[in-house]
Amino acid sequence: MTSSTAISKHSSFEQPPDIAITPNARSNSTNGQDFNDGNLQSEPSTGEKNVKNEQIGEATQSKSPASRSQQSIQMLIWIARDQWFLIAMAALILISSQVQVPDDQQQIKRTVITYLSVSVIFFINGCTFPTRTLVENYRKWKIHLFVQAQSYLVTSAATFAIVSLCATNTNFMDAWLLIGYLFLGSGPTTMSSNVIMTRQAHGNPALTVVQSIIGQCLCPFLSPILIQMYLSSGAWYAKVLINDSSSNYAEIYRRVFMQLGISLFIPIAIGQVIQYFFPTITKKVFFEWKLLKLSSIALLTLIWQTFDQAFRSGAFDSIKTSNKLFIVFISIALYFFWTGICLTTAMVWLPRRDVIACCYCTPAKALGMIVPLSSVMYIDITPTELSKIQIPAIIFQVFQVGIGSLCTIVFRRWMKPLEEKEALEKNGEASFPA
Repeated sequence: MTSSTAISKHSSFEQPPDIAITPNARSNSTNGQDFNDGNLQSEPSTGEKNVKNEQIGEATQSKSPASRSQQSIQMLIWIARDQWFLIAMAALILISSQVQVPDDQQQIKRTVITYLSVSVIFFINGCTFPTRTLVENYRKWKIHLFVQAQSYLVTSAATFAIVSLCATNTNFMDAWLLIGYLFLGSGPTTMSSNVIMTRQAHGNPALTVVQSIIGQCLCPFLSPILIQMYLSSGAWYAKVLINDSSSNYAEIYRRVFMQLGISLFIPIAIGQVIQYFFPTITKKVFFEWKLLKLSSIALLTLIWQTFDQAFRSGAFDSIKTSNKLFIVFISIALYFFWTGICLTTAMVWLPRRDVIACCYCTPAKALGMIVPLSSVMYIDITPTELSKIQIPAIIFQVFQVGIGSLCTIVFRRWMKPLEEKEALEKNGEASFPA
């Protein structure tokens, strides 16, 4: 009985000398060493192997915490590089909440940054996209109608419905905030953050640029009309503007076109001319030297300017806590609602790269256009009232960039099977040339 038990134990734990021992088998061999007596050991070298395996296991265990910490550090570095715009925006908001520009310099700061930031953004976009690529994407008129109809009509109608619902209770929300939501819904799509995130999501950035240019060129024509149309509904919140000189449409358009002509049309035209005559130099400067990020820095400067003005004027302090919470939640809800409508309707008839471009163009709103638009449309209001009009747009900008940045991860995963398929087809064509 004793010999049979020993034989069974020996057959269970002893490894054949001619078979490579895996880590699991080595563990079993080590555990079985206690059961082997002097007559049942297979080879004299087995104990040495076990000792060596134990040393390897201890070394592996000692390295695993370090490797995990290195992976964590690498993950943090990747997040910082991938989401640097969001991190920088959060830092600027924090700084503007603590330190602001003095009151006597607020007007100069607002004018200089508003004109300069928007001009830099459009000049760089004009320099970085070949005219031929833009022309090819301009021909996609069905997509243009699809995106602009949603960007102006669907979003403004949805926002007006929410404003009308909130206005049923005159004590629920400040009138200037309700007007600010009309500006938000009637505003054009943005360009700088849209192009950045479309690139990161592996979409069609050229189509995004074209949609942004079309939308922002339509802004001087459509946005004032939509805003004035919604304000002419006779609602109580519109009466705060009843004595404002901006009711003159000719004066509104004169101010809007002067602002947008200087900061939008002229810079992008100059950029296209420079790109056309000096394509190699522009490519080297903006892509190899990484000066393309100047457009993102310009947008961050504009965001800082609006938050600085809002904190300095006390606009946030004058808003009820319930209104602040409502703005946060409704901003998130609006972005997901607008994105959901665009995604479900675009997937039916567009390729994936164009779907991604549309999903970034439709729900996004251009803070760089809404801020100057509100500044030039209503010039006879106080800085606090102007800041209240701009608060819905600047809060929406925070969540627009934040949610949009996170969506790049989802879109990249959605694009991965298609990209792998395209890579296989490309490799197959290279292997079997015609």
